[in-house]
Amino acid sequence: MRPLTEEETRVMFEKIAKYIGENLQLLIDRPDGTYCFRLHNDRVYYVSEKILKLAANISGDKLVSLGTCFGKFTKTHKFRLHVTALDYLAPYAKYKVWVKPGAEQSFLYGNHVLKSGLGRITENTSQYQGVVVYSMADIPLGFGVAAKSTQDCRKVDPMAIVVFHQADIGEYVRHEETLT
Repeated sequence: MRPLTEEETRVMFEKIAKYIGENLQLLIDRPDGTYCFRLHNDRVYYVSEKILKLAANISGDKLVSLGTCFGKFTKTHKFRLHVTALDYLAPYAKYKVWVKPGAEQSFLYGNHVLKSGLGRITENTSQYQGVVVYSMADIPLGFGVAAKSTQDCRKVDPMAIVVFHQADIGEYVRHEETLT
């Protein structure tokens, strides 16, 4: 377990900023203590400094995970967000998409959001902007990338993709053996 290098921190913060923008600072300086990001086995963990000090007594090869896994670095040094980061991204999300009840199941099975399943979308969402996907009952379901801007969504046909799927809470069931 080690702190992230400057390059790793920059790549990770750029990815997270796509979803929460300048609210990124609120993840680090929280009222309930100071939190930090640590790298272990190419996975980035979000952990409080109190727990980090306690974990210093455990050897690195025996440590499986610590805190919440935010994502992992691929072999090409790109950062991929995991669905486990959803609980921390959802409260600070700048751009949101709400899906209709009939489209929830499709999204939770890993499919993209179609215009016919779109309930609402945040105003001024640009194309390829990171969005958090909610049910109509304001329950965060996952996150993705807007395939169309808010203005384009109004004119597009019902079978067009409006949000590209990236991660959803259905992954807990579909990939439970690989999530750590």
